Amino acid sequence: MIIRPEKLEDVKETLNQLGILGMTVTMTSGCGQQKGRKNVYRGTEYSINLLPKIKIETVVHDSAVTGLIEAVTKKIQTGEVGDGKIFVYNVEQAVKIRTGESGDDAI
Repeated sequence: MIIRPEKLEDVKETLNQLGILGMTVTMTSGCGQQKGRKNVYRGTEYSINLLPKIKIETVVHDSAVTGLIEAVTKKIQTGEVGDGKIFVYNVEQAVKIRTGESGDDAI
């Protein structure tokens, strides 16, 4: 999922409530429908095309996907452009390096 930086703690709290403890968080930047924003510095207007965003990645069982999407959306939705997006991918295989467990046991 790609979200507003100020919503990171809300997403972490929601994931914890759902029992999802593993996640990767990356600071990133991007643009979509917002197309950036305009600022004024010392009387000169300038455009910022890429806005700061947070990318959160987590792997969950198929049965948890719908509940996760509903809970996160409900918690962080403002109704404004730039709320973010959630992407769902299939994971072919998972292996826990420390123990060698694979498949569902590795998640």
